[in-house]
Amino acid sequence: MAGCPPPAWRPGGWREGAEPPELTDRGGGLRGAGAPGVVSPVPYVGYANEVGESFRPLVPVQVVWASAHAQDPAQATRVGVAVVDTFVWQSLASVAIPGVTINRLCAASLALLGALTRWPLPLRRWTTTALGLAAIPIIITPIDRTVDFLMDSSLRKLYGAPGQPPAPH
Repeated sequence: MAGCPPPAWRPGGWREGAEPPELTDRGGGLRGAGAPGVVSPVPYVGYANEVGESFRPLVPVQVVWASAHAQDPAQATRVGVAVVDTFVWQSLASVAIPGVTINRLCAASLALLGALTRWPLPLRRWTTTALGLAAIPIIITPIDRTVDFLMDSSLRKLYGAPGQPPAPH
């Protein structure tokens, strides 16, 4: 990686003089995460379970079993609701709706370019690809807000106030 600046975050903390990037609305990603040399600390959170497993040789088996089965049922319900809510929201806002939207936009733009221009097919295809990529940052906020509204109007009403997780912003 010659020529790349050192990462802003590394295990042990932020590089001196580096500030943590802002969180985006999209599932905990980081603004500027695509910038060269920027390493996000967010993926490391997924390894929290492995940290616990690393201590297993030091902890008696009875303690491990007791900690696994001593959960508060209300806490387990809240966690379950949050997991389902997050899964549904991410499936809709990050996978299904953006995929269909970009697919239809690209299909329509390719058809329109074919009908309105005399450009060669490779140029029309590259233009369509560029339009699809350019549309991604434009569609994010409207899709996120729509999914929030749909879930607030439907699935989240089933949760009730006590177990309702915050909207994924």
